[in-house]
Amino acid sequence: MAITVNRKICVAPIPGRTGTYGYVPSLAAGIVFCVLFGLSMLLHTFTSIRYRTWWQLVFMVGALCEVLGWAGRAWSHSCPYQTTPYLLQICTLIIAPTFFTAGVYVILGRLIRSFGRGVSPISAAAYLYIFCTADVVSLVIQAVGGGMAAVAFQQNPPKSTANGTHIMVAGILFQLASIIVFVSLFIVVIFRALKSKGEVLTQRRIQWIIAAMVLSVVLIVIRSIYRTIELLQGWSGYLITTERYFIALDGAMMFGAVGVFNIARPGWANTTNKDSDFEGENQVEMADRS
Repeated sequence: MAITVNRKICVAPIPGRTGTYGYVPSLAAGIVFCVLFGLSMLLHTFTSIRYRTWWQLVFMVGALCEVLGWAGRAWSHSCPYQTTPYLLQICTLIIAPTFFTAGVYVILGRLIRSFGRGVSPISAAAYLYIFCTADVVSLVIQAVGGGMAAVAFQQNPPKSTANGTHIMVAGILFQLASIIVFVSLFIVVIFRALKSKGEVLTQRRIQWIIAAMVLSVVLIVIRSIYRTIELLQGWSGYLITTERYFIALDGAMMFGAVGVFNIARPGWANTTNKDSDFEGENQVEMADRS
């Protein structure tokens, strides 16, 4: 006789009964990633306040979303059938990368101001407006698809998730295409800067922040490719029901994408303006030494 589980309340794992995830989420992984993203969030908050780089708080917000998402997964360890923690982790872990890419767009704008407007095909501000708009559109598409698929999957008995899944995949692919366009423009900026502003690129801090941007974008692209393949396999496919892939290709990738900017501080990107973030950092460092 089939066991009907009330998904509105917390029910402990039942032997032989598959949970919403297809497995019981690891409590250890949930705690570890909550701690890692929490530390990154605190560091971004600290440096934003200390060096007055307020726009850097976008990384803090993204890290906060990751903390909430992994807290939801840790919660699901004890309540693998409950809808609330499941939807919490789906929503927040979908949203988080959008804040990381927004931060990268702002950093490129700061770099363009350091190199000079002529190195970029479009204005520095346009990167934020164009690509953040694309990210928001992608996010809405993914949220709609995810909501449709999650609701369908959790029915008793489960209904078809195909429509919602296809919408989610479309949103991820749209975001991936947007990132590819951004990367193309980023490469143009760097090559033009090498020709006209080569001396700026010799600065160690500029080199570090460019390397951090490259690493962050690569990790976000890897995560997007993984999520696309995962969803194309379906909500009962191999990837989505095997937690180690989610830990390695989502959690670890996103921690690297935001954590790298705790090492290479975003404020290093602007070196020329007297009111720049770089000047603000120098003033604070000089005050510390005096």
